[in-house]
Amino acid sequence: MFSPRVPNGLARAAVRFKPASFAGTFVALLLAAAIVSACGILLETGLRASVPAQRYAKAPVVVAADQQAHMTVGSGDGKYDAATPVPETARLPESLVGKVASVPGAAAAIGDVGYSVRQDGTPLTAHGWGSTALTGTRLLTGDAPGTGEVVVPTGAEARVGERITLDTPVGVREFRVAGTTATEATVWFADRQAVQLSGRPGRVDAIAVLAARGTSTDALAEQVRKSVGHTAGAEIHTGDGRGGVEDAGLAGAQEVLAGLGGSFGGVATTVAVFTAAGTVALSVGQRSREFALLRAIGATPRQLRRTIATESLLVAPLAGVLGCLPGIALAHWWFGQLQDKGAIPEAVALRVSWLPLTVTAAVTMLTALGAGYFAARRPSKTKPGLALAESAVERPPFGWIRTPLGLAALGGGVAFAGVAASTSGEDAANAALGVVMFFMLAVGLLGPLIARICAAVIGFPLRAAGASGSLAAANSRTNSRRLASAITPIVLAMAFSCTLVFMHTSEERVIAHQQRDAITADHIVSAPAGLASDATERAAATPGVTTAVGLLRGSVLVPTGSGGERRLQTTSVQGIIGSGQDLTEVQDLDVRSGSLAGLRPGTVAIDTTLAGSAKVGTGDRLALRLPDGTKAAPKIVAVYGRGLGTGLVTLPAADLGAHVTSPYATDLLVRATPAAARKLTALGTVTDRTGYAAAQDQNRELNAWANTTMAAVLGGFAAVAAVNTLVMTVLDRRRELTMLRLVGSTRRQVMGMIRWEALLVTVAGAALGTAIALATLVPMVKGLTGESPYIPPALYLSFLAATIGLGLAAVTVPARAALRGTAARP
Repeated sequence: MFSPRVPNGLARAAVRFKPASFAGTFVALLLAAAIVSACGILLETGLRASVPAQRYAKAPVVVAADQQAHMTVGSGDGKYDAATPVPETARLPESLVGKVASVPGAAAAIGDVGYSVRQDGTPLTAHGWGSTALTGTRLLTGDAPGTGEVVVPTGAEARVGERITLDTPVGVREFRVAGTTATEATVWFADRQAVQLSGRPGRVDAIAVLAARGTSTDALAEQVRKSVGHTAGAEIHTGDGRGGVEDAGLAGAQEVLAGLGGSFGGVATTVAVFTAAGTVALSVGQRSREFALLRAIGATPRQLRRTIATESLLVAPLAGVLGCLPGIALAHWWFGQLQDKGAIPEAVALRVSWLPLTVTAAVTMLTALGAGYFAARRPSKTKPGLALAESAVERPPFGWIRTPLGLAALGGGVAFAGVAASTSGEDAANAALGVVMFFMLAVGLLGPLIARICAAVIGFPLRAAGASGSLAAANSRTNSRRLASAITPIVLAMAFSCTLVFMHTSEERVIAHQQRDAITADHIVSAPAGLASDATERAAATPGVTTAVGLLRGSVLVPTGSGGERRLQTTSVQGIIGSGQDLTEVQDLDVRSGSLAGLRPGTVAIDTTLAGSAKVGTGDRLALRLPDGTKAAPKIVAVYGRGLGTGLVTLPAADLGAHVTSPYATDLLVRATPAAARKLTALGTVTDRTGYAAAQDQNRELNAWANTTMAAVLGGFAAVAAVNTLVMTVLDRRRELTMLRLVGSTRRQVMGMIRWEALLVTVAGAALGTAIALATLVPMVKGLTGESPYIPPALYLSFLAATIGLGLAAVTVPARAALRGTAARP
């Protein structure tokens, strides 16, 4: 009988003298650790992201509006607050400035505003003169500005006393130059007039509070909190929190990183752990004969379980620690790419701390221990007298626990598919996510049964391929568990890659078609930084122009979903400068009900997919949040079908302009003669419909890159895991391959059998992955766009070719190595 310490010795000896048996497990765990650590680092960065205060560095306390829109979801004990970042900056009432200035310990309170103005087409940033206390700006010449006056930079080529014309958010105005400063591209107005000219009368961006001598930051913050803390939406910021107030991109960066590290990271971690666990279970299962021999000579079940646990402890921690290194590199690359594409401010730094790395190591070790424990349950419980006999034959594909759970997961996938097919909009898209997760779980749990069915279906035509094909078909039928371990990661790779990539191609196709069909204007005048405030009027007054409509683009928040899934959805909006009737002359929105002629302040038109998600129609009130979070309930006068190519919400720019940071239109749609169109070049870049659509496509590059990257990370991991599994299965068959050579099979026949088996595995995995992707894509794309998925044939065939090519390469190379030195045909 073994001594209590023997299992540890057996584990060390197994790892030492048979390292190849653990190489596959090590690789799978290392890759899983890389994925988990990268997502964990991004998630932590998103949760803890901050930027140092620069503009507000001299103000120890800053009061700003809550940059989240809140909505109560659910009822009773289950209700909760669902918060969503507002698309634009939420602002505070100007009346709070005097209130804050009067608190004990405050030396001054500055109502800070900042917005864009133009001088002869040159963009400048405007502030109130009181903000110079924050920036340290000093006059070079002249005096501080009064009403109707402005302080300009020295590069403006305007002297004190001269009059200049500026295009402001409230229109073109003339000002007297009161003084000059050394600041670049910045103009300064009197504080009260700066607020009036911002286009947001009575509102300030933030209130910077300067402390009196001897007043601590904490004491001042407490006094300010007592004074205005009860005001709805007012928040007190100190320390690095001030940086988030002045950098509006921080909230968006936090949302992006939290989405990648949390939502995508959760899926990626599940896939990684699931795949790694399968590889560990395969490694244990391949040594069933060894464990049977130990049972036959007297090893107890507890000793076998301890042996496998010790092996996991010898392999998993090292794999977890080393896997963090490529994980850190992946996180740095991913973070850098997001910064290069403007999704994350340059001031935000990637945080690499001990927490996600420790969690990664723990998850890796628990995965190995859990998978090893469940895989060891059967061989450890087998009676010693039957152990060797049972290890010599394939176990049935059914299990008392695994099969019922797999059938339940399959039922869940079918149920979610039914829900997705019977709903629309965001509800259908959310249900579709449940489809892919439940079906993937079903494939993992019912793997042996699915593999046997695939072997029977695909193996039938293999018999026509001669001796090699017949051997492959017979092997696949009698070794369904080995086949299942190879099929599962291929299904993962195909399902997730196809879902992410083809969801994007489907949306892009619908957007491109809707955009092409919706634009009926002859020419489009564009200026990414914004057109002049009077550009629409000037264009309409140009001889030869029959219609001119300006477009102010942005986002609003619309409540969608139902019950506990209700949320505020960020939705694209186009504000029109002109009448609804004029809009019909330059855009064909495919109106399904109502009329755009009724579009006026206080009304709105929406896309049919949004109408389905929000469960509203023509004549209803649409409860929405404007870009700065202000609540509104305009009346729906029309529902149209081409919102993805234009904007899901259409409303008058007069209702939108006071709630955005830059109220200047970016596009001007005109019907004009060619001669008139040439005159419009003074307003901006003039293009025809084709050129305008191509320019709009560039704005979606970030989404395309994000989807492609996520598909590459998930699909690449699953593909490497599949290759790793295939290599493990081939190397484990040295005895079988040698036996085939000894009984008369030629080297060519054995290699042919291996290739046919690889073809069966890859085709079965690709087919199942494609089926799961379609079951997810059809309701998801239907709900989001109203149309069927678009799968580019060339792109899908490249996925299929890569899958088959990798599968063949993964078995051919190790099979050649296994056959090297085997006996020649007798």
